[in-house]
Amino acid sequence: MRILYECDLAGSRYHGMAYRIFQFSSEFVKQGHDVMVIAASYSHVRKINPKVTKQLTDEIIDNVKYKWIKTPTYEKNGIRRGLHIFIYNFKLWFYAGKIADEFKPDVVISSGVTPFDFMGCNRIAKKVNAAIVYEVGDLWPLTLIELGGFSPKHPFIRIMQSAENYAYKNTDAVISLLPCAEDYMKKHGLKNNKFNYIPNGIMIDEWKSQKELSEEHDSLIRKFKNKFLIGYAGAHGIANSLISIIDAVSLLKRDDIALLLIGNGTEKDKLMKYVKDHKIENVYFLPPIQKIEIPSFLHKMDILYIGLQKQAIFRFGISPNKLFDYMMAGKPIIQAIEAGNNLVEKADCGLFAEPENPESIAEAIIKLKNMTIEQRKKLGNNGHKYAINNHSYTTLTESYLKVIADVLKKS
Repeated sequence: MRILYECDLAGSRYHGMAYRIFQFSSEFVKQGHDVMVIAASYSHVRKINPKVTKQLTDEIIDNVKYKWIKTPTYEKNGIRRGLHIFIYNFKLWFYAGKIADEFKPDVVISSGVTPFDFMGCNRIAKKVNAAIVYEVGDLWPLTLIELGGFSPKHPFIRIMQSAENYAYKNTDAVISLLPCAEDYMKKHGLKNNKFNYIPNGIMIDEWKSQKELSEEHDSLIRKFKNKFLIGYAGAHGIANSLISIIDAVSLLKRDDIALLLIGNGTEKDKLMKYVKDHKIENVYFLPPIQKIEIPSFLHKMDILYIGLQKQAIFRFGISPNKLFDYMMAGKPIIQAIEAGNNLVEKADCGLFAEPENPESIAEAIIKLKNMTIEQRKKLGNNGHKYAINNHSYTTLTESYLKVIADVLKKS
């Protein structure tokens, strides 16, 4: 089977995030399928962007074919990113015939950030009578309305809403990372029996081949060997609400507890200044590390923290990669996220704390600290088993291919 998998932000093991498309594509290839990934040549989430000179540049990475569409660079969410989205989607639509004739896919998966990507993907599918699958990670334009403060009557929002409605009405199936979004999608045109929930996952082989931390990082962590360590690994952005966990540690005023944050992001400098200005002790920021080193860092912590701002948009559910990494590490987790699903509760691998509530987070920290080592180990083991049984990309790929097979039977 020939599978065309499109996502403007798609990365690879070499380029960095986003990993989902690459990981599924790799699994598809292992099972004997021919896969082509279509992506923009520039993405702000990648560590390394490909070098391209032509409008369409081909590359093969771990037996997965990539076709990079040349796009301009941009910084942050401004006019240049809007231009980038427009140019990428125009070129995707413009070159649809060329891509279709060259690869002749049996199924096209549209997994771009915005619903505009579906237009170009559907054009590719129609050129060769292929099936079309719409993969949804975020609800656009609802996210812009609820988080960005845009009016539903804004011309750009109206256009995007039309694109989303078109995608739901014309797709052969939806793959959703949001478990509670089916009713919303049906209100916007999705027909019955087309909704499928396939979350993010983990590559078990990558955990088996983890890399030890550098001496610099390891020596920093060794300084806190007699403390109860709370770990955070990931982006330092506004949405991650790291100020809440910092304030929680500050409230505790305990010399035997330390918070270690590793990663990077737009808010990191502000957070470091906040800690310094408020003379908050036992909160430490470590330099970013490679993805392959993350397991080693997580294993050295006593408990792990994940949080997000308190936002209504999360009522549709969440599927954060970081959470599955935490589960694989076998450590108890504090989840300060109010969402339509609670994976930590479902897996019985930690505690829930009210988001953006330092008192609630501090209470969860003390509850976990006061547990015996055996009790914490049991919680960690619960999460580890849950991740392997439910979020291995090998297992998730079986579900994905079943959806595609069912779609092809009907088409």
